[in-house]
Amino acid sequence: MTYDIVIIGAGAAGMTAALYALRNNKTVMMIEQEQIGGQIANSPRVENFPSINSISGLDFANNLFDQVTGHGAEIDFSKVEKIEKVDKIFKIKTEYGEFEAKAVIIANGVKHRHTGVAAEEKFIGNGIYYCALCDGPFFEGQEVALIGDANTAFQYALQLSGYCKKVHMYTLFDKYFADQALITALESRENIEVKRKVKLVDILGEDKIEGFVFQDTYGEDRFTVNFPALFVAIGQVPDNKMFENVVDLDKQGYIISDETCKTKTEGLFVAGDTRTKAVRQLTTATCDGAVAATAACAYIDTL
Repeated sequence: MTYDIVIIGAGAAGMTAALYALRNNKTVMMIEQEQIGGQIANSPRVENFPSINSISGLDFANNLFDQVTGHGAEIDFSKVEKIEKVDKIFKIKTEYGEFEAKAVIIANGVKHRHTGVAAEEKFIGNGIYYCALCDGPFFEGQEVALIGDANTAFQYALQLSGYCKKVHMYTLFDKYFADQALITALESRENIEVKRKVKLVDILGEDKIEGFVFQDTYGEDRFTVNFPALFVAIGQVPDNKMFENVVDLDKQGYIISDETCKTKTEGLFVAGDTRTKAVRQLTTATCDGAVAATAACAYIDTL
């Protein structure tokens, strides 16, 4: 079967694109590698989406998923490995098979940025974590560490402080990059302690973590702490190398596109955090989804 549109990613941008395409009477297949909703599904609270006072990211994602599948969207859970365009048909190759479509929307979001410390990969899921919502409850009543200085890190710290004995937060600079409301909320929590201007330089231990080594950002002084968990919230990075044959990437790996969401390949569009843009928020992701799907439908109608 050749679908009208294949959407790579089932986050806010991808599912919004699916909704708009379906309402334009187009057949849609969404391909998702990890979890429905993408990054927003891990957010404990969403309070900046128009018309919704407060909702968990997971509930938001589930509601949107129910909406698009109710309109007829299909979904396949697999990893996309390559996109090719043969004549006017796109072939989307995954680890398990292949799909065909008249148009494609890349909305694969971003992935968690890692610290780059040598032992980090070895301890992922066994002392190193990237999702407070997913893994924080396992450390109820214990002291934990957190790296980061922007909105996600502050949200994680506030959430962890609700059930952890104490949260030790480490920031690279002397400045916060979070919204003032989050900063104010964090500063009111007595069980959150912030140490600024330090960076993680080593993780000690063989089979289990025996210590985290931090160093002054602007000096050589080091100190070691030992907690059962270190949560990393230092941003995200794109994962678009598999698409470089059909799109242009900037130096950071984001897909180059303007507000029309078009790429260099006719019939191929991009939406959400994976593209070049100034603001990466839930609202801008859904806007991209609407724009990309509308443009894709218009393109299909000319074939």
